[in-house]
Amino acid sequence: MSGTTPGAADAAQPVEELPRADGPLTGQDQPATRSGIFLKELLRGSAVTTFLAIVLAMIVGGILIAITNEDVQEASGYFFARPGDTLVAAWHAITGGYEALFRGAVFNAKGNSFAAQIRPLTNSLGFAAPLIAAGLGVALAFRAGLFNIGARGQMLVGAMFAGLFAFNLDLPLWLHLPITLVAGIVGGALWGGLVGLLKAKTGAHEVILTIMLNYVAFYLLLWMLRTPGLLQAPGSNQPQSRPTPATAQFPDLLGPLFPSLDWGFVVVVLATVFVWWLIERSSLGMRLRALGENPHAARAAGMNVDRLYVYAMLFAGGLAGLAAMNQIQGNVTTGFAATIDAGIGFDAITVALLGRSRAWGTFAAGILFGALKAGSFSMQAQGIPVDIVLVVQSLIVLFIAAPPLLRAIFFLPKTDAEKAAKARDKAAKKAVTA
Repeated sequence: MSGTTPGAADAAQPVEELPRADGPLTGQDQPATRSGIFLKELLRGSAVTTFLAIVLAMIVGGILIAITNEDVQEASGYFFARPGDTLVAAWHAITGGYEALFRGAVFNAKGNSFAAQIRPLTNSLGFAAPLIAAGLGVALAFRAGLFNIGARGQMLVGAMFAGLFAFNLDLPLWLHLPITLVAGIVGGALWGGLVGLLKAKTGAHEVILTIMLNYVAFYLLLWMLRTPGLLQAPGSNQPQSRPTPATAQFPDLLGPLFPSLDWGFVVVVLATVFVWWLIERSSLGMRLRALGENPHAARAAGMNVDRLYVYAMLFAGGLAGLAAMNQIQGNVTTGFAATIDAGIGFDAITVALLGRSRAWGTFAAGILFGALKAGSFSMQAQGIPVDIVLVVQSLIVLFIAAPPLLRAIFFLPKTDAEKAAKARDKAAKKAVTA
């Protein structure tokens, strides 16, 4: 057609559109698949964070083992001449240390019998029992919004009650054992309940109360252990109680070949089930969780907040008393001193934090720390300082308490809260520069 210009003809033809480009190079986000969403949520989860915290703590612990090893120190003197010797020595030191830890905590392949091979696992469970019980008490208080660092004092008062009310009885096993157990639990519960009552009536902070009551319990128990006729063993001038009566001791769970594991561990398992049911399934647990989330909202909803404080600390103290009974009815039966808590009251805070204040998480954390304690003796026999195990425990809690650090080290995806915080920071910077 002579009347049509070339430009008009080109405009009349349809324009072919190219497919839209997207992807990481274009700045366009691809739609997330189900598998991608699942993987991202898995990597953000607490289980992965906890596992990586343990791995990272073990790596740092391995570096400390290598640094303190004499062979590594000797080989490092000529590192630039033969660096391979230093690396080989470090490898042998680290693998030898952790092999000793495994051999002392889980399975001893060098044992001359099957009982000797699995005895380390029973030792770990025995060490874990009081840690789990005290950790459950701290975790339960955490869920109610209370920072209970008085498990030590509650353990000491539990031991005091058991010594006063149960050691002076002459009863058969089926009666003496539960009376001693109940006396210790009641003693710890009353000492913990005192904290809850003071907080409810006076508004005093539970951290200050528990710290002060730890000292009160320690010196009160020490005075009783030094006073004849109270808790001091007859015919002795040492601050130590009489041995635990045989009828008040937990029987061995698997027989005399495994003396570290007794029926106290079964009681702790039942206590874990009880705490899980109490917090997660009962109406009282629902109120305690609401108190922990927001006490003002709980009060506005008609809940008796003061009474809930007392309930939470009663349960927390009773569980710490159970930990004390695992000590004097199982682990330490030759008579207890004012140090019967053996640091368990403060280790319980670590166990509760690692278990994220959940009943079964605390149970697993207690077993882990019990295994570390049992394995530390085998490590020490190889010349490795036992303090390295304490460093590993502390690092685990440090990394658990700093999840952004773990995500940065292992390149894990950030949580929605972290993304929102980063976006707010960017917006604030833009507002300042504008």
